[in-house]
Amino acid sequence: MYLKREQYGEDLCYEWEHVEKVCYEEKHIQAVVKEINENFKTYFEKFLNQNPSLKETVKIAIDEFECDRDDYVNIFNLELLKEYEDDLETFKLKVLKNECPIIRKTLNSRKSKALDKYRGDFSKADAKYLNDIVYNLCLFGETYAEQYDPNTYDSIMDYKELGMEDLDTGEYTAYKVIGGGIKTHMLFKVHPGLFSNKSRSAVWALWYLSGKKTFGCLTDSEFLMIHIDKEKVITQQNYYYPYRLFHYYAFEIYKLLKEKAESLDAYIDPNYRYVLVDAFLQFIADTHKNEIAVLEGASDREVYYYV
Repeated sequence: MYLKREQYGEDLCYEWEHVEKVCYEEKHIQAVVKEINENFKTYFEKFLNQNPSLKETVKIAIDEFECDRDDYVNIFNLELLKEYEDDLETFKLKVLKNECPIIRKTLNSRKSKALDKYRGDFSKADAKYLNDIVYNLCLFGETYAEQYDPNTYDSIMDYKELGMEDLDTGEYTAYKVIGGGIKTHMLFKVHPGLFSNKSRSAVWALWYLSGKKTFGCLTDSEFLMIHIDKEKVITQQNYYYPYRLFHYYAFEIYKLLKEKAESLDAYIDPNYRYVLVDAFLQFIADTHKNEIAVLEGASDREVYYYV
């Protein structure tokens, strides 16, 4: 969608939303799912061409995923997070800055001058505020895991049944520091069977899987953020894309991968269901990396990862 949408009317989107209202309509969602289903086969065949053994692909994906997982598990500890309320600066400057892989990598990246803004935002962020947000995310993950029913999960038919709406609210977001990309990555690392990873690559991949179609949106694809600045058009993945919708499409892709796995005598462990989804979406984005680079043009893609 376009960042400047005034010409389309104030009622095009819900307040504070960055997708049009139509994106939440069942007819629209099912049209997107249908298009994903139609394009899935082509991408899956290419995905399999990397390694004809899906069993091995699953194992490699899980092994890579596990490399730094303990770092996130150690942070997502309710008792420790409570204890850090008495030492908030240590939590911010030691735990988050040095021990949380995704934040550490973002802060230490020197590839983009635009990330200076993130470093500045992190430096200015209130330590208690960050502790509260991480505590809320940890509690949400633990509560969700306790309520999870493995016997009915794969039968879910509606995005609301997945129960991710709250994650799109301020209670679980430290804007400009722990935003959609980082918070969902953290949850994904701790609960890979329950939370998908809304990475930059994953949102781009949904644009390709959905055939680049608009499905009735007036401001182009819901998966894109298009900014028109004088004569320059800058295109990004929609870094504000609602997690509740993203996760539902990731869930539908998981079911497609599960069906393929069963036909190829492979097994997707439900405890890692979104690890293969993440690897598949990353593959799709990598397949189109040259086109994505052209679309992004002179924009600074990394600066938008953390919002």
